[in-house]
Amino acid sequence: MDRVPSHPVLSCAEAKAWEKNLLPDETAEWAAMQRAGVALAEAVAGDYREIGGMPEDARLLVLAGKGHNGGDALLAARALLSDRPEARAVVVLCFGDKALRPLAGRSLDWVRCDAAGRVEMMPAEQALAPEQRYALCLDGIYGFQFRAPMDAASRALLTAVNEHRGIRLRAAVDLPSGVAETNADTIFRADFTYATGIVKQPVFSAQATTSVGRLRYLDLGFFALGEPGGTKERVLTKAGLGPLGVLRPAQSDKRTFGHLLVVGGSRSYPGAVVLSVRAALRSGVGLVTAYVPERLAPEYAARHPEAMWVGCPETTAGSMAAGTVALIRERLSRATALLVGPGLGAESETIGWVANLAADSSVPLVLDADALRAEVVAGIRNQAFVCTPHAGEFQRIGPRLFADEKFTAPRGVLVLKGPMTRITDGNTIYHSPFGGPVLARGGSGDILAGLIGGLLAQAPGDPLLAACRGTVWHGRAADLLARTRGQVAVELSEILEQLGPALIS
Repeated sequence: MDRVPSHPVLSCAEAKAWEKNLLPDETAEWAAMQRAGVALAEAVAGDYREIGGMPEDARLLVLAGKGHNGGDALLAARALLSDRPEARAVVVLCFGDKALRPLAGRSLDWVRCDAAGRVEMMPAEQALAPEQRYALCLDGIYGFQFRAPMDAASRALLTAVNEHRGIRLRAAVDLPSGVAETNADTIFRADFTYATGIVKQPVFSAQATTSVGRLRYLDLGFFALGEPGGTKERVLTKAGLGPLGVLRPAQSDKRTFGHLLVVGGSRSYPGAVVLSVRAALRSGVGLVTAYVPERLAPEYAARHPEAMWVGCPETTAGSMAAGTVALIRERLSRATALLVGPGLGAESETIGWVANLAADSSVPLVLDADALRAEVVAGIRNQAFVCTPHAGEFQRIGPRLFADEKFTAPRGVLVLKGPMTRITDGNTIYHSPFGGPVLARGGSGDILAGLIGGLLAQAPGDPLLAACRGTVWHGRAADLLARTRGQVAVELSEILEQLGPALIS
């Protein structure tokens, strides 16, 4: 079992074999489908809160294929209708009622019985007429066993759905229809894809990225008793936050929970280091010492007295000068982790002393933002380090960390930020299905770096766990913020207020 709370990502063939062994008969399959339907309904309703919540009189469009995906979509609609007595559903049986497999047929019977008078069967042409309006479209046409090419009728249906302007949220069940180990030329374009039970590798393919939308993993207990061996890709779960929500030892003091040094800030970027320090303070770390340009230190200390602020000599341009190294080394032996980079600036003098500091550091290290330079990474001798680049920064340092684009021959831990953040130690790739466009703002990475630094200071022996846990925590807090305030009219610092709720929700 992997020490980082996560589940394996499987190929479609591996998923088929695993499910066949796990669900050997119709009874087991039906139970799993019922779990999937409930989980889908709950997840969709939760994500819908980012755009104000699903209306009580919501009109649903269910695109049902002949197999289990169609059944899952129908059962999800049943649960949504059950919670909303004024809601209605339009069901399109994409291959006709005679093609329905037994469990899909049972799912249809259930939803029609439980929501009598509120479920309408329609042909695709009528359901997708321009005047039709839907709060939600559930795509359950094809499952992961789909193989291209797609028939002409399905292609026309998906084209019509993708072009329809009257659908507010589009949700794919397990995989967007048309995505599998061989993709179709026409694919359902989802806002969210809800991987039911197992995350399949095609959702991460470059060809499917724009169709998958945001990935959610619905854990149906498929790996409760074990999992296939040898998987190199995994999906992180919120279980990784569990240990942060338990009672702390009664006999403890501030030194019990580590001491993080944060180095950053400049005249050009004065705010980034403040976000990192504030996130570190929320991480549960016992002590935070922040090294910033001397003219910034008094103001920061007055605003955030929980941290110890050390003013450092400045260059003429307002970045920290070489004399900063001596001040850091005075306390480095008492630290349990070191974070360098937020708002640091890119002056050659600054990058030069940062490279020397990183090369000599004996404590676990987190490098972010302007510290992510080839000359800094190349000199690191301590293998307990984490780099947190976005795609552009990764281009600068990737060759120094890994032998190729598959992240082999590791040095340290990489957190590659993006719409789907990936974490790797060069042996395993972890995908984080948390967070979303609310994070697409300046300062997001500074908060993440502060969280990872604070967690690493508390458990300096496991940089991979700190990186994964910090990423999940950051993403979960962002999800809660978007569900509370929406995706648009927010400030990034508001994520800090959601870190506590993210541990108990």
